[in-house]
Amino acid sequence: MAEEDYGTFVDWNQMGDLATSSGPTKVDCKELKEFKQMARQGYWAKNHKLRAQVYQQLIKSIPCRTVTPDAEVYRDIIGDAAAKKPSSHIPLPEFVDGNPVPRYCLKVDAVASAHRIINCVAGQFPDISHCPSLPALTALLLHFSKDEAQCFEHVSRILACNEPGKRLLDQTFLAYESSCMTFGDLANKYCTAAHKLIVGTAQDVLEVYADWQRWVLGDLPFGHMVRVLDVYLVEGYKVLYRVAIALLKFYRKHKTGGQAGQNQQLDSGKIRSDIQAFIRGIGSTVTPEKLLEKSFSIRLINRKEITLLQLTNEKSLQQKGITVKQKRRNVQLALNPDTFSSEVVSAKEMHDIWSWIPERFALCQPELLFTTSTHGCSLSRFYSHCEGHEPTLLLIRTTDGDVCGAYLSSDWEDRKRGGNKLSYFGTGECFVFRLKPEMERYEWVVIRHPELASAIRPTDPDDPAAADSPSADQSLQEPDKPPGELSPFLAARHFNLNSKNTSMFMAGNFDSIIVGGGGESNALFIDAELNHGHTGRCTTFDNPPLCKESFQISLLEVWGFQDAMAH
Repeated sequence: MAEEDYGTFVDWNQMGDLATSSGPTKVDCKELKEFKQMARQGYWAKNHKLRAQVYQQLIKSIPCRTVTPDAEVYRDIIGDAAAKKPSSHIPLPEFVDGNPVPRYCLKVDAVASAHRIINCVAGQFPDISHCPSLPALTALLLHFSKDEAQCFEHVSRILACNEPGKRLLDQTFLAYESSCMTFGDLANKYCTAAHKLIVGTAQDVLEVYADWQRWVLGDLPFGHMVRVLDVYLVEGYKVLYRVAIALLKFYRKHKTGGQAGQNQQLDSGKIRSDIQAFIRGIGSTVTPEKLLEKSFSIRLINRKEITLLQLTNEKSLQQKGITVKQKRRNVQLALNPDTFSSEVVSAKEMHDIWSWIPERFALCQPELLFTTSTHGCSLSRFYSHCEGHEPTLLLIRTTDGDVCGAYLSSDWEDRKRGGNKLSYFGTGECFVFRLKPEMERYEWVVIRHPELASAIRPTDPDDPAAADSPSADQSLQEPDKPPGELSPFLAARHFNLNSKNTSMFMAGNFDSIIVGGGGESNALFIDAELNHGHTGRCTTFDNPPLCKESFQISLLEVWGFQDAMAH
């Protein structure tokens, strides 16, 4: 039953006709062209379970960046919290720009699940600075997910799409703002009468068009929206433009039919509210099929034209002072310059280091765990003070005045798993850096060079995608997993690496600690007296020496991460 397999979060009483599954029960299709036709025709539109399975296949076929978090990542992050009831009182990230999670046909509790998923996504995608459509998309996909983890994976893959010339969601303010301008250009060209209506009645046209994505992802009734989603997952972002243009055409027809000749300038907010009310109630006059038919009857709108318009508008915005590369959101580090005390780095330098750490730790306060000036130069005391803390930040000042260090993602206690043997542990979120003479960070080499992760994935007997598949068009097959959908904080065992030398993150025993291995040297090697060290190029981080190759330690500190919310 669909209710059992993909209806965990669905309130079936709200689903209307969609609650009754009928029609085909499977799709025997791999070619993109065929999928495109079936999506537009609504081949799987009357079978909830089939629609969920098709969505899963389409999303798994999206080419993604090397390190894209999957369902296992979500389970690792949530951990024991998965058994607890999520809370919708947890605020959504700033980048959703105040847009709430629409309920659609979800159970009341499912909205809280969407909050938890979105906040987890925020931690894994620190580069997102503006993504107002994410709550609606997450809510939609939750209707067709077996659990939160699967929904998280699907959202992550859509965000991590790296197919050249294709994007699925705006993730920066620049991209979003230029899309609003692009929509205005398309409306002016393909929807002239409606555009004139908006220009003639609204004081600020761009303010009205700023809602164009919300018309589709947020305001449309669920039955209409899922038909749009069918096509969007096959054809991409241009579908949103087409549907929004069609909605504008229907709105113009609605206005001229009811109030012919009105040409009075109104407050833009009133026009926005009027369009929103019309779209929310569109089901009474326009069927989902009629909406799609109108959307695809608009000639000549193609991806190339949209891309060129988008680039032109981005350039225009740049010239007005908006940069292409949106900086990471300002992290409000809970650090008081008057009370923060380090003998290795200044408060400003600690702020700079904080801008590099994973988002989920960025709001923590730095907590001094160990310093040689207080605890002495003893490796055993180093371990006793650092064990039980994860992650940690290692800071070193040399007698020459150079400053370097490492962000270490795993607990030093993990070294005991190898017994007395020196063995590496840690994850791909580890990195090394230097602050003086100049500031530079060196991440895991696999993040910068994904080709180091083998493209050959082992066959999983339980994976239906590994079964016999036609040799014709492979465009909808699941891409090769390792580099496709894994997060750098997962252990190296999750990757098919060409060499173990690229995953030697941290190691320690009774006579030394090591950060970064592989090749002829280590990024950092520190002796048992915490007095002498060595640095050189290592394969794991592909770094140059972080200071003078053989150095003497003046001061060594280890900082932990104290949850600011818990205090």
